[in-house]
Formats: sequence, structure tokens, C-alpha cells
Amino acid sequence: MAINPDYLGREYPAPESYEVTRGKIREFAEAVNDPNPVYTDAASAKAAGYPDVIAPPTFPVILGMAGSAHAIADPALGVDFSRVVHGDQSFHYSRPLHAGDVLSSVTRITGIKSLGGNELLTLETVADDADGEHVVTTTMMLVVRGE
Repeated sequence: MAINPDYLGREYPAPESYEVTRGKIREFAEAVNDPNPVYTDAASAKAAGYPDVIAPPTFPVILGMAGSAHAIADPALGVDFSRVVHGDQSFHYSRPLHAGDVLSSVTRITGIKSLGGNELLTLETVADDADGEHVVTTTMMLVVRGE
């Protein structure tokens, strides 16, 4: 089943805001085995010029995965999740994420194409803080393997 090209540009707003907490940052830093104290110690983060602990650079993958899950769950898009592999990921920041951020996000389908018997689905998630200021955009490309 082919990905529905009419879905290019479709948006999937997050159903609720995402609160970045010290605990979530610590858990993520531990999961990626990054001992940098600016991720776990508020005093170290403040000494480095941040308002609180900051998130590791790949932390927003959480937002991107949540947004892409909404898109992939849309049956009319036509993605067979059993054939999906992660192809690429990138992050573009306006500033680091820190504990206390409350983010709203929207995921948009920005690319659908066929290549070598596979289909490539590109999703972009834009996250803004509570003041409506851009914080990070994460782009994820998924490969739907051909049969």
C-alpha cells in the first residue's frame, strides 16, 4: 500500500502541551549515557549561563516521535508500521530546552517520495514555548520498506 501523496502538508497538532522537567531531562541523559552535569545539576547549568538544567541535544526526538505517531496512526495515510525504519533525524534550535519549558508542537508531513522500491516519509515537528517563541524544529525521515 502506497503512502497517500494527498497528505503532503497535513498537520498534526499535539493534543496537549509538553512540560520539560528536570526528571525527564535526567532520565533522557541517563538513557543516552551522557554524564554532562548541565543535564542533571541546576548549579552547574546556572554556572554555564542557563536558567535551569538543559536537555541533551537529541531530547526533542520525544516530541517528534509523538507527532509522527499521530500521523502514522492515520489509516488514510497508508503507512504499514511493521515496515517502518528510522532513516534520518535532525534538530534546529533557537535556544536550548531547559527544565520549566512548556512546549506546544505541531507535526507536519513535509515529504513523501518513492526511492528504490521504498517510500520515504518526512515529518517536521516545530516546538514553541509558552510565549509562542520558536525553540526547536526536529525533522525525521522514515523509510517504509517495500515488499
